[in-house]
Amino acid sequence: MFIKSKIFRDTAILTVMQLFLDTAALLLNVFITKQLGTSAIGILALMGSFLVLAGTISNGNAFLCTSRLISEELGKKDSNPNGVLFHGVKFCVILSIAVSAILLLFAEPFSCRFFSGVQMASTIRLMPAALISGAISGCLKGYFNASRKASVAAAGDIMEFTVKSAVIIIMTLAAENPDEGTVCGIMIGSIIAGNIFSLIYFLAAYIKLHKRYTGKCSLSFRQYASFAFPIMGGGILTSVLSSTNDALIPMCLRQYGNSVSEALSRFGIFEAIVIPTLFFPSVVLCSMSGIIVSESARAAAAGNAERIKSIASRLIEWTLMYAIISAAVLIRFGDLIGELLGGGELAGRMITVIAPVVPFIYMEIVLEALIKGMGQQAFSSLNYLAEYVIRISVVLILVPRIGFYGIVASYYASNVIGNCSRFIKLLRTTGMEFRPLKLVFLPILYSFLTMNAAELFTNIAASEGKNIITMVVMTVLWVLGYFGIYGALCKIRLFDIKRELNLFKINNNRA
Repeated sequence: MFIKSKIFRDTAILTVMQLFLDTAALLLNVFITKQLGTSAIGILALMGSFLVLAGTISNGNAFLCTSRLISEELGKKDSNPNGVLFHGVKFCVILSIAVSAILLLFAEPFSCRFFSGVQMASTIRLMPAALISGAISGCLKGYFNASRKASVAAAGDIMEFTVKSAVIIIMTLAAENPDEGTVCGIMIGSIIAGNIFSLIYFLAAYIKLHKRYTGKCSLSFRQYASFAFPIMGGGILTSVLSSTNDALIPMCLRQYGNSVSEALSRFGIFEAIVIPTLFFPSVVLCSMSGIIVSESARAAAAGNAERIKSIASRLIEWTLMYAIISAAVLIRFGDLIGELLGGGELAGRMITVIAPVVPFIYMEIVLEALIKGMGQQAFSSLNYLAEYVIRISVVLILVPRIGFYGIVASYYASNVIGNCSRFIKLLRTTGMEFRPLKLVFLPILYSFLTMNAAELFTNIAASEGKNIITMVVMTVLWVLGYFGIYGALCKIRLFDIKRELNLFKINNNRA
């Protein structure tokens, strides 16, 4: 019971803090869009993809590696998680120094190859400061996540984002007629400031909160590296493919007939408004994902197959229940949400059109956490490879022909195929059963019935101001009604289970 309460408490803490971060990030995107324009957001998205790729290579997917390996160490007797952390920091520092040297030596070729010209070289040379500090912070954050100190990790994320946002706002307001170099300089400067601040915080928290262990670390540095490379490889593969996909979208939009500015603008709307809106309700699942990796890794290390099966079955049911109502709300109000966030008619239309694939997108968060926690990194990497091959192929074939709707098709194809594959793998690995009526059809039916009831009650007005208010009121009533039905049904099921147990005990006593 103590472990379960810790999991629920950590999830609640992470959810509240992640909700704050996602809300602030979405508002920050709206601010940047209004101040610098949608094409600037497109430039930031491309720069962000390049930085994520460099960061993944330089930190070896530090958070996931340390979180999983330290969790496994904690599941063993007479172990020393601090030793695993030190191996992780050493591993990341070596990688960061190597990647930083490459960036410094080849800054000019990279700036010409991936960006507009040699003037971006100075911005690329600033990246090592962000990479090294971010790598060490990732290791420490993974340590606190594995040690079930989720509030410490979440507080570090909030501090990092707050500093980064403050730098972006100040530098954006001070910028006059910003070009590509200025926009990317703002981004790099904010990331450096945020990473350094979070590193100082995590180091102070570790000095104060870490425990001393008398046992010997079960992993040598060489063993840590051998475990980390497959995890790192999956992250690098995903980053390379994601960066390739992001770079191809503006190019294919230009082939469709858009100008450079229009292509970057549309790509910026998609990355800054559409995708964050679709992912916004997933805040709870994102908060749980790190905890899921830790808990499933501990269960796998202990050989507790029943524990893994129990975690998986409950998470899948809850995720689909939550994802289906989230998709329904986005389908119903996508047009209005897109306009409110400054993306205009295009953003609203894209949110509405892509929303039906949201359950598959949200399932990926939970499925990947379970698969990686059970040590199935090879399958995860191969599945990501297949998924991005599908996505990139659809982008290359359809975007030059049908424009923005080609991006929609790529999201549908890759997410449906990739996550069906993950789900089948989980079913085979854990032995859990798939019940489509309970997991899929009933949530859809409940969301439809409660939507009609909420819409009838609110009687949506025609004016725009009232539409915003009634949208909020209807959504609240709709969600309350939806989860109210589930709550009532859960009580009924629990009552039936208790009654059956009581009858079983009575029969045993009579016997």
